[in-house]
Amino acid sequence: MNPVAATPDPLAGLRAYHLPASVSWWPPAPGWWLLEVLLLVSAAVLAGYLVHRHRDHAAARLALSELGALREQLAAGQGTAVFLPALSRLLRRFALARFPRARVAGLAGDPWLSFLDLHGGNGRFSAGPGRALVEGPYRPQTELPANELADLVEEWIRHNQERRR
Repeated sequence: MNPVAATPDPLAGLRAYHLPASVSWWPPAPGWWLLEVLLLVSAAVLAGYLVHRHRDHAAARLALSELGALREQLAAGQGTAVFLPALSRLLRRFALARFPRARVAGLAGDPWLSFLDLHGGNGRFSAGPGRALVEGPYRPQTELPANELADLVEEWIRHNQERRR
């Protein structure tokens, strides 16, 4: 007998080659999990910022809306005798919404005008049309610069939109 013929073929028991199983899309690799967490945290922070900013600007939006209504009343012929106190109240309420009560509530006269100048008035309250807030009740109504004063108040509100507490 032939020794080579008597040994069985060692390759005869092998199976045919096969491809590995395809890679599953689930579960994702750890890098994808990290990216998802970062995106979710970023979205939550952005949403929180936008909500905070929207709330922060609500007082300014309302004040500007009320100022627009006061301007319309003035244009419709309502006298400055009603316009000036309403404008002064609007300015005071907005300042109380933006700054600590202890800094704003007790101010009147020249200290009030100085406060307004310090926070965006650039001297136009103490030495400009803003002076009418203090002197208005004692002046003839025809001399009040109502439109200039309304413009100044609008600029001051826009300047102080952001909370400064």
